[in-house]
Amino acid sequence: MTSPMPALTFFAQQAAPATPNALVTMLPLVLLFGGMYFLMIAPQRKKQKAHEKMLTELQSGDEIVTNGGIYGTITNVKDDRFVVKIAENVKIEVGKGFIQSVQKRNGVEEKK
Repeated sequence: MTSPMPALTFFAQQAAPATPNALVTMLPLVLLFGGMYFLMIAPQRKKQKAHEKMLTELQSGDEIVTNGGIYGTITNVKDDRFVVKIAENVKIEVGKGFIQSVQKRNGVEEKK
């Protein structure tokens, strides 16, 4: 009767995996970050740039909506804020970053 030991060592040697290439190991991680960039980061940057452009183009007479849901008309533009008329004889100052969208630009309806 032969010993089962030589057969076990033969199968153990055959089952040992080869050392994978470092590029093959990193490829799924690189693809994951690339997909995350194109699905999440790039659209957010595009939206942020469009919002900043909209803020720089605001002027007196534009009807806006704030992040808090307040509708009003810009009466004065300052360096870091807008003076917004929200009712007759009621004006508030709103920080530039708190303007959500423009409803009308001097009588022209904005497309969404």
